Amino acid sequence: MQEDALALFARAGIIVDESELKSRRLVIHSTDRRFSFVLVKPSDVPTYVEYGVADAGVCGRDVLIEARSDVHEPLDLKFGYCRIAVAGKREAVNEDYNLLATVRVATKYPRITTAYFQAKGVPIEIIPLQGSVELAPLLGLSDRIVDLVETGRTLKENGLEVIETITDTTARLIVNRASFHLKRAAVSALIEDLAKVL
Repeated sequence: MQEDALALFARAGIIVDESELKSRRLVIHSTDRRFSFVLVKPSDVPTYVEYGVADAGVCGRDVLIEARSDVHEPLDLKFGYCRIAVAGKREAVNEDYNLLATVRVATKYPRITTAYFQAKGVPIEIIPLQGSVELAPLLGLSDRIVDLVETGRTLKENGLEVIETITDTTARLIVNRASFHLKRAAVSALIEDLAKVL
């Protein structure tokens, strides 16, 4: 996502020198020094923006839904398209949830998963994982997974199939609520410049 985001900023005239990108610094600057970029994990972006350490940030809608951060979300940046989906073993795809007592679901999205299954009235046990979620049903750790699906290739190569799509996600520009008002001219200019090159 970082590469796509920097390419979008470059199209809007906000350029980061290659030497900055090759460095191990976590705070880098645009060539004209008007903008600073804080390089953090996608899941941490809403926190840095919500607490005002960064005026704006780029992260996936999936991260925003899971984090429930109090930020503005002015732009869909139209890249990073994925689905948040429930998946399971091929032979269990048509299994009725009512036949299972409590469904064990491995995921890195416990809030999204809990809300989704609660709305369906299906009791679940969350198995929190941060990587290689596809392994969980293969090794008997879970009945289902909830994960990001881009092409479905990883699922397919591991004998899994999408059972249901919970929602779609793309990269979003998010803005700190205070910055949106206190730095309105600069924030509005950034939003407009990015919107022009989408």
